Amino acid sequence: MSQLITAFSSNFLGHSPNWYKQLIIVFLLVNPVIFIINPFLAGWLLVIEFIFTLTMALKCYPLQPGGLLALEAVVIGMTSPASVYLETLANFEVILLLMFMVAGIYFMRELLLFTFTWILLTVKSKIMLSFLFCFTSAFLSAFLDALTVTAVLISVAIGFYGVYHKVASGKKFYDEHDPSEDQDVHEFHREELDQFRSFLRSLIMHGAVGTALGGVCTLVGEPQNLLIAERAGWEFREFFLRMAPITMPVLFCGLATSVLLEKLKWFGYGATLSETVANVLTEYDAEQDANRDAQMDARLMVQTLVGIILIVSLSFHVASVGLVGLMVIVLLTAFNGIVEEHNIGQAFKEALPFTALLVVFFAIVAVIHEQHLFSPVMDTVLAMDLSIQPLMFFIANGVLSMISDNVFVATVYINEVTEALRVGDITREQFNMLAVAINTGTNLPSVATPNGQAAFLFLLTSALAPLIRLSYGKMMYMALPYTIVLSGVGMIAISLAF
Repeated sequence: MSQLITAFSSNFLGHSPNWYKQLIIVFLLVNPVIFIINPFLAGWLLVIEFIFTLTMALKCYPLQPGGLLALEAVVIGMTSPASVYLETLANFEVILLLMFMVAGIYFMRELLLFTFTWILLTVKSKIMLSFLFCFTSAFLSAFLDALTVTAVLISVAIGFYGVYHKVASGKKFYDEHDPSEDQDVHEFHREELDQFRSFLRSLIMHGAVGTALGGVCTLVGEPQNLLIAERAGWEFREFFLRMAPITMPVLFCGLATSVLLEKLKWFGYGATLSETVANVLTEYDAEQDANRDAQMDARLMVQTLVGIILIVSLSFHVASVGLVGLMVIVLLTAFNGIVEEHNIGQAFKEALPFTALLVVFFAIVAVIHEQHLFSPVMDTVLAMDLSIQPLMFFIANGVLSMISDNVFVATVYINEVTEALRVGDITREQFNMLAVAINTGTNLPSVATPNGQAAFLFLLTSALAPLIRLSYGKMMYMALPYTIVLSGVGMIAISLAF
């Protein structure tokens, strides 16, 4: 029996720290007691506990501990299965986006890798290279998905790191050996390797911030954008135009910040690519070009054409975004010869865990609705002068998004504002202003920490992070100037626009 108990304890939440496991158990035991005493207090305690699981995402993916909290909330009566279902059904378009659009872009990776590789090897100026990485990531994230664009950046960086590592180790080019095992790199190369890591680290951070700059602009850039657009009844062009007074100044200042950071070499930026490493990567690219055949060229052409179809379809809102993603999957797999089920299934691996977590979000949101947790907060903010309401919403959403997840925060706030509109507490004009403030507030300040955005968390937990020595603290430090600029410019733009 003791062995069984030990095995159960070991299996519970896997390799998470013991103190974290014990804390989750305490949460699960305390919540029912508090709910009996004071349901309102228990609801807020549940929300705080759930946000805590989001902040601990590096120790344990939030789906498991957060899911246990959500299940308990249903069991003890904080919400009901029917309410969770209705909340999920109301956000079905967002679920379709994550299921099909992210998977669809997976089949365009070859084109995206080709694009970023060409930029890296063609542009010699580090300042211009950083600007292009940031701008290209922003442009792609506006029409694709920030998570997928980040995945492409990670693939590019791992590939180049592996190429150089093998050459520095006295081997030819990148093989299946784990590039993280760099103990055989000669000490002669150590300083060069550290410089190369710093170079890649700065480029990746510019690119990651770029996904936030572009992701805030359109309804497909981030999952919560589509949710906000659906509640407001905005299509692609209207969403873009309503956000533009805030997003365009932020985009301009964000891109200018990438240039300034490289020029001043502040906050860990400014490392350049040494001539030796540049030669290694150029030789490798030439070898790859020599091996490129007509089939690969045909695949790139198909991906380019489908990319154009994707942008046009989104711009004219020919169908739900998720269904456009499904169309992309069908076209790319059909014309590129990907017809085996297991090969198609690989595309869904990245998005489905987050899709499951999103449904857990909706369960917590159902609790917030049924327990009326945000009613006092909403009443206080809506009682303020109309001229400062958007700014206050921007600040509130920004602060919460820094410490938890921006999708969760946006879901909670847009639902509360929608309900206020439905019962007549606010006008349609107020609703439009607050929707813009919620979208920009959750997307811009959330670059402060890896918890704020799924793309940042994905980068931090990827195989690339240890290779380029990108830790949690380092990521926050390198994101700090962007956080200040994006948040500051966003607040000024909100104040001027409304």
